[in-house]
Amino acid sequence: MKKTFAHSMILTLLILFMVYPAVADNKAPQKGETLPAFNLPIPKTSAEKAYLGLSGEGVFKIPQIKAKVVIVEIYSMYCPFCQKDAPGINELYHLIEKTPGLKNKMKIIGIGAGNTPFEVDTFKKTYQVPFPLFPDKDFTIHKACGEVRTPYFIVVKINDDGSHRIVHSQLGDYPGPEPFLDLVLKASELK
Repeated sequence: MKKTFAHSMILTLLILFMVYPAVADNKAPQKGETLPAFNLPIPKTSAEKAYLGLSGEGVFKIPQIKAKVVIVEIYSMYCPFCQKDAPGINELYHLIEKTPGLKNKMKIIGIGAGNTPFEVDTFKKTYQVPFPLFPDKDFTIHKACGEVRTPYFIVVKINDDGSHRIVHSQLGDYPGPEPFLDLVLKASELK
């Protein structure tokens, strides 16, 4: 019995030491870093393509969006906080769109962690989301972003040369459209 327990403990410790480095490296995107590289499908609707400044078919990377700042919300249709915040994020979208100096400079997208295209479409219809949402059914993007909890906000500033950096990274705690927009404007130094 003692040998079995000792062997079990040794095996458990070995597994922990093998797995821990992989888990320890998996952190949320931080301010000052570049966004992990991942592709998203170019939207099928002409309105969403126009909103993002994209054309054609295939895939794109976030720094290809025609904007100075992109707010990325990682959400899940099953997350009660994401559901609660959805109307406020929609208000943020409308606030940006009705502000002449921001309309073409700041965009919002959502990435549905573990969500299929059907689930993303259901969330979009249920909460009347006016900006593009993308499925991440196999958690590929979610893993690249440190397997963050939802909702998670990443604000990316895109430079004229196409380079980019994260200027804000935040788990939940959405304060409402005006305070969040103020936070984004300060972090991005967008005027």
